[in-house]
Amino acid sequence: MSGDEHTETGTGWPQPAGPGRPAGPAGEPDPRPDAPDPDELSPLAPERSAPPAEEPVAEPDDGATVDLSRAAGEGAGGPAVAGVSRRRVSSAGVMIAVLLALLGFTLVVQFKSTSTDPTVAATRQEDLVRILYDLNSREVRLRQDIATLEESQRQLRSGQLGRQAALEEATRRADELGILAGTLPARGPGLSVRFEAGEKPISASRVLDAVQELRGAGAEAMQISGGDRASVRIIASTYFLDGENGSLVVDGRRLTGPFTITVIGDPATMRTALNIPGGVVASVTGDGGKLIVEDREVAEVSALHAPIKLEHARPVS
Repeated sequence: MSGDEHTETGTGWPQPAGPGRPAGPAGEPDPRPDAPDPDELSPLAPERSAPPAEEPVAEPDDGATVDLSRAAGEGAGGPAVAGVSRRRVSSAGVMIAVLLALLGFTLVVQFKSTSTDPTVAATRQEDLVRILYDLNSREVRLRQDIATLEESQRQLRSGQLGRQAALEEATRRADELGILAGTLPARGPGLSVRFEAGEKPISASRVLDAVQELRGAGAEAMQISGGDRASVRIIASTYFLDGENGSLVVDGRRLTGPFTITVIGDPATMRTALNIPGGVVASVTGDGGKLIVEDREVAEVSALHAPIKLEHARPVS
């Protein structure tokens, strides 16, 4: 072999030159077909490291979702923290939903009850103002009565003036009871309420309704007069009956129309009570009649009622 064609290896064989084998010093390949690679037989050849296997990356499906809370939890401290956070968020969401549902239900119920109340719907703003004024007037009157009674109590306990104060208080109470019982005449501001019949006669029930409304509004003394000028004092035991030809029977005495009730009390409060929706004025007007209410700076109740003789009731000693 010539030095230009072969190069001796450590085995004594020439190493063929080729693309897959490194050539010898002269670049000649090993002629043996089964010749091993000299790099594999050489103990000095460096070990070939296999390329690292690439980890398969799982591609998410079209419908898959990424758990951001879990990823955040693993980055911040592990999946346990993410689970606690999810549970807290879920509980808060449930509580908020329940509270909103209760609030909505309450608003719906309140709206339905208000919109379906016929009394509130039929009441005008002016009527509501009158009713409020009536209630305020009653409150003021009751507070005045309380103040008067407290002053009387203080005077009765004052010592030297106690006897004189007791006599004056007894006289005042006797006068008040006499007015309420109808045994004493009375005078003061009030109203004149006149009933005029229309197609239907004025019934006893309409007059009784007016008397009850006036009492509820603070009337202190009343009397009813007929067209013949006859008058009857109205007290707690007074009764009303329908008579013949549109007349009234009041405490056994017959009165002919038109009828007029003279009442002592706060005019504004009593007028409001008569004009409430569905009250006396509306009832008389619905029957075709007319109710004329006039203020009186000084109303006189002069009709007297005979004292009632008690047969069974006795004062408690």
